[in-house]
Amino acid sequence: MNNFFWAVGASIAVSLISLVGILSLLLKDKWLDKILIVLIGFAAGGLIGGAFLHLIPEALERSRDNIIFIYLILGFVFFFILEKYFYWRHCHKGICDIHAFTYLNLFGDGIHNFSDGLIIGASFIVNVHFGIVTTLVIIFHEIPQEIGDFGVLIYGGFSKFKALVFNFISALTCVVGTVIGYFLSTNIGTFSVFLLPFTAGGFIYIAACDLIPELHRQPDLKKSTFSMLAFLCGICFILLARLIHK
Repeated sequence: MNNFFWAVGASIAVSLISLVGILSLLLKDKWLDKILIVLIGFAAGGLIGGAFLHLIPEALERSRDNIIFIYLILGFVFFFILEKYFYWRHCHKGICDIHAFTYLNLFGDGIHNFSDGLIIGASFIVNVHFGIVTTLVIIFHEIPQEIGDFGVLIYGGFSKFKALVFNFISALTCVVGTVIGYFLSTNIGTFSVFLLPFTAGGFIYIAACDLIPELHRQPDLKKSTFSMLAFLCGICFILLARLIHK
């Protein structure tokens, strides 16, 4: 049971990374507005990188079956349907104070954090040292993603405080995943074969259908250039995390 408490503590540490957005409270609104488009670019790159460089390769390592790509498509379609519902639910009267993609981002990030928790729980079954190394790797790739997620929520209409709270709640699914992963570690590979590509499909949908179009709407050449650089940085951060993980 000692390993179990180590695992839960590690997942709580990972969840606390979601509060990195608290640094924005030190910024004035006008400064936050200036960097939002950059955060959106970073988030889009992080999601694309996370899907193609982290989640899909991880799924393929667990199973070489082509069913992986079926699950990927299912995730993409599911998020498409989910966004249509959110848009109808919140915007069908012509008033949409909060963009539908903010809820999608929270949902997708929650699933991703849950899958991270599964990995943490299973790694601590091996031994504490391996669990700590795995947790540090997850923290490394979570930092840039959580910065981007916070930017998405602010851009989508959330207040700073609400963005912090909801992002943290979404991050707590990591703790749930860790508990489940620890006690069901023998079956973790089978479950991850579905969950990882499904989440990747959701990430691709959010990045390609919601965030990148927002970048295209930016008329200012300077801001547009910075957002593109941020997009590439988001991909590079995930790539670096993947290389370190290997």
